Amino acid sequence: MPSEILLKIFSYLDAVTLLCAGCVNRRFYHLANDNFIWIRIYSTAFSPKRSNWKVNSAETTAVSMNLLSVEDKEAGYWKKEYITKQRASVKAALAQVLQPVNTYTGLPVKTKEALSFSFCRISGLGWVIILKEKNGKEYIMEHVDLSINDSSVTIMWYGKNWPQLATLSTLDLCGMMPVFMDRSKTPSKNGPRWHSLIAKYNLSNLTESTLIGWDRLIRIFCLHPGLLVGLWKREEELAFVMANLHFHHLVEKSTLGSATVPYELPPHTPLLDDNPECGLHGYQLHVDVHSAGIFYMCGTFRSLFTKKGSIENGYVKLVVISFKNNTEHLPLIGKVGLSWRTDVFNGCIKSCSIMDVTLLDEYGKPFWCFSSPVCMRSSGPSDGPNFLGHTYYVDYVDSEGKVHMELVWIKETEEYFIVSLVLYLRIAKINHWFGTTY
Repeated sequence: MPSEILLKIFSYLDAVTLLCAGCVNRRFYHLANDNFIWIRIYSTAFSPKRSNWKVNSAETTAVSMNLLSVEDKEAGYWKKEYITKQRASVKAALAQVLQPVNTYTGLPVKTKEALSFSFCRISGLGWVIILKEKNGKEYIMEHVDLSINDSSVTIMWYGKNWPQLATLSTLDLCGMMPVFMDRSKTPSKNGPRWHSLIAKYNLSNLTESTLIGWDRLIRIFCLHPGLLVGLWKREEELAFVMANLHFHHLVEKSTLGSATVPYELPPHTPLLDDNPECGLHGYQLHVDVHSAGIFYMCGTFRSLFTKKGSIENGYVKLVVISFKNNTEHLPLIGKVGLSWRTDVFNGCIKSCSIMDVTLLDEYGKPFWCFSSPVCMRSSGPSDGPNFLGHTYYVDYVDSEGKVHMELVWIKETEEYFIVSLVLYLRIAKINHWFGTTY
């Protein structure tokens, strides 16, 4: 078919269909980049709205000048301009959603709304994992299920068509959004999508050092940040992947990065610290311990502070629950376990769970946030004055700090009691946040 006739046919297509047509072959790709087609699409979408009373002559003139200079632009120029402006409109819409901040949690008020099923269905927001083989081949898998918690979202992938684990090298976790958003209708599944890299994981790290639990069917491995990988015990193959993502900057990370470069957080302006106690006073901590919608602990601790001289080995110690103060000790509600499922089996791994931590500074700003799988490790009988039973530890470490929790199993009531909870914050983080030189 002559190119002139194909161009005439393409001129009747909308932007999404035109982009899909450009994927057919090399000839269609070049024809679908035609500037005369794309300037018409661009002008229809972004030309100034006419009014019965007034026309913005400056903007109208600019559009007409662009029409006259179509031939001066390289092929595909107006396609790129259209996509860029569409992306900018999506960013502007998301910025409006994320503006109001909850003074209680320090997080955007509408984060839960933005991650809800109805919003994801309307906006097309989703998450994918990209499994990469050592030979470069890629497998893209869209999320199967998700559950929204108080301060995090848990996303699941499972199925029967996993690639062979031995052939895989890395796993990319990405947010996914349609390039073009139309709030009046549900996004097409076949339309162009924008991937935003959240984190990259090395699958060679599925070793004993990252193993956190098991049951009769699977073993689970925790990869930082917040990824849980389940392997079948017999076949040593993938059973499921679970991502645990904290709400803090989650919408931005899921939508505003690129396929290869994660979203870059805005530069932090150091806050004035007028207290010599390492800036640690008036802090507020939210801790959730949960799994599959069941919460074992939901705790809020206010007015936290640390005393002078608590710096040790590059960390500042912040005591939340003191071992010596019985009135601060808290129980975990229910039988702790991490629930998992696939399209065939499901189960629960004892003593494992998801921990969400949100630490706010004295100004109510999120200082340290994470969501991650954790596991209780036995350490033997407790030597505490008022407890008889085994002591268990829960530890978490990342580049910004550490969490150490001690629990005691009370046999008579069959429940765990948290007898100690301590945060260790890196001095480097504090110095960066407050502009200090401790």
